Amino acid sequence: MAEVSIADKLGYIKSKIGKHVDFPKKGVIFRDIFGALTDGKACVYLRDLLVRHIREKHPDVELIVGLDSRGFLFNLLLATELGVGCAPIRKKGKLAGDVISVEYQLEYGSDIFEMQREAIKPGQKVLIVDDLLATGGSLSAASALVRKVGGVVLESLVVIELLELEGRKKLDGNVHSLIQY
Repeated sequence: MAEVSIADKLGYIKSKIGKHVDFPKKGVIFRDIFGALTDGKACVYLRDLLVRHIREKHPDVELIVGLDSRGFLFNLLLATELGVGCAPIRKKGKLAGDVISVEYQLEYGSDIFEMQREAIKPGQKVLIVDDLLATGGSLSAASALVRKVGGVVLESLVVIELLELEGRKKLDGNVHSLIQY
């Protein structure tokens, strides 16, 4: 059986991503990752492409950090495939123990991300993963948290990037997205 090309895998995944017009509010087109995640082949292709990218670009990664909450769908999977650890970044009040926090801006206010202080060792090489890059606020806050405890952010890795929102401009490090709209 012939190997499926990267372009074909991306095309298949993209065909399964849902599109919801006027959600969560009028004028917004919501790109729904769950359409792809309910399809077994799309899940395998997503895993293959994400793992391949990390092995090629960041073979020295030591920890995969997933953002609350869809990033959690990917960080354990990737960490397991790569044989490295994983850690969560959560909304305020969801983690026990000694936590550090960063406030970040949303289009309608602000929010706070937290991480357990001992989750990352100083100098540890970290890759941040989430499903979506929109305005860049959450990924920027996550990078700040990782750096606050001395971690080295290798890259922010997302499945979907909404180009017109220019979230990449808010990030001061490497960003890789599989699919762009």
